[in-house]
Amino acid sequence: MTQGGEQAPVRRGAPPRDRSPARGDNDSGGEPPFRLLGGAFTMMVLRLNRPDDQAFFPMLLDKIEQAPDFFRHAPVVLDIGALPNDRPFNFAEFMRRLRQHNLIPVGVQNGSDGHNRMAAAAGLSLVPAGRPGTPQGQNQGQNQGQNQGQQLPQQAGGARPAGAEAMTPTKLIVEPIRSGRQIYANGGDLVAMSSVSSGAEILADGHIHIYGSLRGRALAGVTGDTTARIFCQSFDPELVSIAGYWLVRDDIPEHMIGRPVQCKLEGEALVVTPLEKN
Repeated sequence: MTQGGEQAPVRRGAPPRDRSPARGDNDSGGEPPFRLLGGAFTMMVLRLNRPDDQAFFPMLLDKIEQAPDFFRHAPVVLDIGALPNDRPFNFAEFMRRLRQHNLIPVGVQNGSDGHNRMAAAAGLSLVPAGRPGTPQGQNQGQNQGQNQGQQLPQQAGGARPAGAEAMTPTKLIVEPIRSGRQIYANGGDLVAMSSVSSGAEILADGHIHIYGSLRGRALAGVTGDTTARIFCQSFDPELVSIAGYWLVRDDIPEHMIGRPVQCKLEGEALVVTPLEKN
């Protein structure tokens, strides 16, 4: 997940200030007790087509076991647009079961007024609807590493991060990108001259170029650019994504691992091909 630029809160008029000594205005050197920052975050959307189906949670668990580190404690937005409007839904119980699988539900989208009220009462936020996705089956290619990409939102709620409208120069990272670090190229491409470690995450509105090894996560076209590509000299990722369509390590054929490759979208298929053949 990636922090956007600092964004000043919108104010209407001058709010009153509490000058009570108990607030300790002088103790912190004039710094306010909090700051409001703009942020952009990549989150999974879980579309609830038939949440009462007995196969729902066993199938979800199978998916989680394909990439446990990716799904562990991951925030999830529930797409509830397919829920019947005339039927109540037990959000609290459903959230409890998701947490049992280490998924953290944080909000809902595409809900009816009634379901939105139920979700809010259960402690979920109401997230603006993002670009609709089409669930795809996984059909692994034998020669090019072509899989039907699974779709994530480009940003939480499909919103463009603050300040992303203006194009910025390519972000160049010369040092290795260590585990736990997250780097976002706002409005342009990202070039990593060294390696991206496992547990690190790089994101770009445009293309991503990695001249070392990719062992972490790389997400290109995060604000919806389906022409974005990922180029990598040594490919062994935890996850790759373009415009919200993604593949995890278990989806990628072994003969692509460790090789120079490029990743691109062909329709709704995220395709991985050897770089030297293009």
